[in-house]
Amino acid sequence: MKTRQLFIFLFALTQTVGFAQSAKSVNPAAAGFDAAGSDARAVQIADQVMAAMGGRKAWDNTHLIAWNFFGSRRLIWDKWSGTVRVDNLKDDQTVILNVNNDKGRVFRQGAEVTDADSVAKYVKQGKAAWINDSYWLVMPFKLKDSGVTLKYLGEEATQDGKPADVLQLTFKSVGNTPDNKYKIWVDKKTHLVWQWAYFPKFTDEQPRFTLPWIDYQKHGGILLSGERGDRDLTDIMVFTGLPGEVFSDFARPDLNRYPQAK
Repeated sequence: MKTRQLFIFLFALTQTVGFAQSAKSVNPAAAGFDAAGSDARAVQIADQVMAAMGGRKAWDNTHLIAWNFFGSRRLIWDKWSGTVRVDNLKDDQTVILNVNNDKGRVFRQGAEVTDADSVAKYVKQGKAAWINDSYWLVMPFKLKDSGVTLKYLGEEATQDGKPADVLQLTFKSVGNTPDNKYKIWVDKKTHLVWQWAYFPKFTDEQPRFTLPWIDYQKHGGILLSGERGDRDLTDIMVFTGLPGEVFSDFARPDLNRYPQAK
């Protein structure tokens, strides 16, 4: 009898451990995520956000994302290859680059730029634009990125009165602006990011701005929000495939011609 009880206990323990390991692997952190410096509660909320946005598998399976950043730039991002097209809408400039190797091509004022130093300068600018503009769109998917430290700040209502859990994001020697700090409000009911505040330096006590993250829409398997108060992201599209010329020709493509992901 005791042997049978021991077997049952060990079996149950194995199942529990296996379930816990499985749960942990649903949304693994990126290499370099500051797990030791992050709060367990904050990490748990980050995982809830990922699930609410469609889940890690859906995010990993998302291939191509396009959006308009404040009416000044249009970006098309191939998540799988790292290729990005940045069209500056207020002047005649297009940069097509790979953010993984910093190689690219540049079109300005009616012709392709061939001078190596100039190409390098504009590719660097294009990558900086992608880093900034993509964070405004997909930050909720990046809460456990390399170099990120997450802290739980407690509960606080958003500006529109929604009860929320509040996270603090800081960075350890990553990105173009590692001194930045963000305060993120996560709706307690939906587990969606509903508001954020930006601090240029992690020592700043007052944010430069506080803006909403609302009006989520389904794009393929994920949710994306473009409503940022007076700083909206528009023309958000997700594709499972696009013609190769989108990332090879400088002529600006009409993305409305292509079917979006469902």
